Amino acid sequence: MRIAFAIAGLAALAACGEISPERAADRCEERARAAQGPEVGVTLGANSNSGPFASGSISISSDAIRGRDPVALYEECVFNLTGEMPIRPPRLRNM
Repeated sequence: MRIAFAIAGLAALAACGEISPERAADRCEERARAAQGPEVGVTLGANSNSGPFASGSISISSDAIRGRDPVALYEECVFNLTGEMPIRPPRLRNM
């Protein structure tokens, strides 16, 4: 029984290992895009059963509310995850 707990503990620690620079860049780009400002989504459509429909959504991150620079946020995020500077510049939304 103790061996099972030890193996489970080691597996959990292994899952917390280093993150690849590519994965860190992808993850941090998402956060940097959210820091650019509100994201708005609108859906319009129609179907033969219920007719026309519409929906919408608005989201804003705390980084956008605080006015954080998306590029600086991206660089800081990648450095915190990998201990290295980013391997590529962020791909942000066109404003």
